[in-house]
Amino acid sequence: MRLAPPDTREGCMSEVRRLSANGTARQAPVALEAKGVWKVFGSGAKTFGRLPAAERTPDALAAADVIGAVQDASFRIVRGEVFVIMGLSGSGKSTLLRCLTRLIESTEGEIRYDGENILGLDEKSLVELRRRRMGMVFQHFALLPNRTVLGNVAFPLEVQGMPRVNAETRAAELIETVGLKGRGDRFPSELSGGQQQRVGIARSLTTNPEFWFLDEPFSALDPLIRADLQGEVQRLQQTQTRTVVFVTHDLDEAILLADRIAIMEGGRIVQIGTPEELVIRPATDYVRRFVAKVSPARVVRVSSLMAPADGGNATAGVRADATIFEIARELVAAEGPLPVLNVGGSQVGYLDRQRALATLAAGA
Repeated sequence: MRLAPPDTREGCMSEVRRLSANGTARQAPVALEAKGVWKVFGSGAKTFGRLPAAERTPDALAAADVIGAVQDASFRIVRGEVFVIMGLSGSGKSTLLRCLTRLIESTEGEIRYDGENILGLDEKSLVELRRRRMGMVFQHFALLPNRTVLGNVAFPLEVQGMPRVNAETRAAELIETVGLKGRGDRFPSELSGGQQQRVGIARSLTTNPEFWFLDEPFSALDPLIRADLQGEVQRLQQTQTRTVVFVTHDLDEAILLADRIAIMEGGRIVQIGTPEELVIRPATDYVRRFVAKVSPARVVRVSSLMAPADGGNATAGVRADATIFEIARELVAAEGPLPVLNVGGSQVGYLDRQRALATLAAGA
């Protein structure tokens, strides 16, 4: 399911909507909000943070001799959304994720989980938030070398005080879920890189977190293993919906996984939008260059091109949330308009074959 196109202005705070099962838009609750978040490094960081918002300019950064790793980041993430932060190396994407989890402290701004600003939490409350509501996966696996796979996955639950037997039962379930059944007694050194990252994924989900943070989790893996684990994330999100923040520098990965993407350049978010919106309506030259090689057919969805149905009752057709690329065979075989069905199997529109073929040809 994809999100309706939001406002794409820099730092936008636009409403985000999802489509319900009958194909109509519904408002989704905001789960995580960043509001005017800055992270500034340098001896003048505190002084810079006290400046009025209007005076925090590039010239002011230079004058204060500080580096603005994250500059005035504002966005809302709705419950169950996969929100991808991407950009080139040094753009600030990983720093922003660490600000969202308070692994590093923001210089200025607000970070709200279900409306509560976590920047005001004391250390004990923050630790509790991370243990109970957050799961995290990073590029470096950080597994405990002296613990087995089962012991690594069970560890977060043991820290919470769960009896060992119960923790290991839950861990065994997750080990099977991520495709490592029968390897619970192995040590990290006996696993491949892809298997170690599967352990990291399982460990991050042991507490059934509401919020899942993944920072370039697959960038050190070879392409085949990377593709397998991307599929694993998709499968887990379909069966155990969470609010996900995923950091990557790989546009293909972002398009595959994201409901929306925030593109960063030089510490600033320059555009937020669905993959379709970024490709069709890039807001800046930087974004335009970023997405230049992406075929529109890979991101444009049937719902964007269809005409509403007037009393249609077809039971076979193409899905509204499918991309034009995904229905290429149906388009070639069809002789006229294709019925469009929602996730419940009811007809919600018609797709003009010629219009869809033109979109497909644009990426050829």
